[in-house]
Amino acid sequence: MNMALSSSFSRAINAEIEEIGWEHLVRLAEDLSFVTFRVVSVSDKKERVHVLEILLDKSYPNCAPSVSADVPYLFDLVWSRSSRLNDVVKQFRQHLEKLQQFWSAVEDIDQSLLVSDSAQLHRATSFRHINIGNDCSIILHIRVNDPRSLPECRFLGLDENVNLLRDKWRRNCNKWSKDKLFAENIATLLEFQLPGTPGVEKNDQQIDCGICYSQFLPVDDELGPKSGSKTDYTCENTTCSKAFHSVCLGDWLRSITTTRQSFDVLFGNCPYCSQPVAVKIGARK
Repeated sequence: MNMALSSSFSRAINAEIEEIGWEHLVRLAEDLSFVTFRVVSVSDKKERVHVLEILLDKSYPNCAPSVSADVPYLFDLVWSRSSRLNDVVKQFRQHLEKLQQFWSAVEDIDQSLLVSDSAQLHRATSFRHINIGNDCSIILHIRVNDPRSLPECRFLGLDENVNLLRDKWRRNCNKWSKDKLFAENIATLLEFQLPGTPGVEKNDQQIDCGICYSQFLPVDDELGPKSGSKTDYTCENTTCSKAFHSVCLGDWLRSITTTRQSFDVLFGNCPYCSQPVAVKIGARK
């Protein structure tokens, strides 16, 4: 790509980002090979934030971009030469509308049952591994397009206990009701009350970063002492109190044109509540 074409391409991408709103931008690659946006479904009362990554081919916009997101399945992008990045965001938002019931269902499970490896789960995960006591557990596969229906179930544990549980499940499966919560339905099928979440202690362990949506940073030598670390920055606005990795927040602030830097501190605004934030940045390896 020659310099004139590169300059023209850069102006076009910046104009399309402006159309969406710079406040929704998470990251823009220096070589313009990808751009990521923060997207919220219009009907989502919990205002779950999703990150949409759009991969831009050198022939963009003549060829459709590729998309990536933490969802159970991706949508089929409708694209023409006159399409813009805003069209991708709009289609992704429509896709999120279809997945609201799914996320409500899995949150019901996460909040009421003893889910194993909960810190490793993502919004694309459509199964839950649940500890039901007596050295037994079940793996539920939630149907993404019909999440309140009877899920596929696999029992793990001693054969004697598992066979008994499987017999109860088969015998009572017709009692499953889409109008009931998962914990109530499973208790009905298995004929006993399942152990619940361990309460506040568990919630304290699930403080995910508001930008990368993971509790821990990846293990990466480039992150230096921050490698594998948990969230270490919280917005001071008490009505927000979003948690972040300072690394993620620093990267996000660098992508915003209004961010100021004084020595090793970045000054900007919280991506959720727009209140002032100040993040100390450290040198990476």
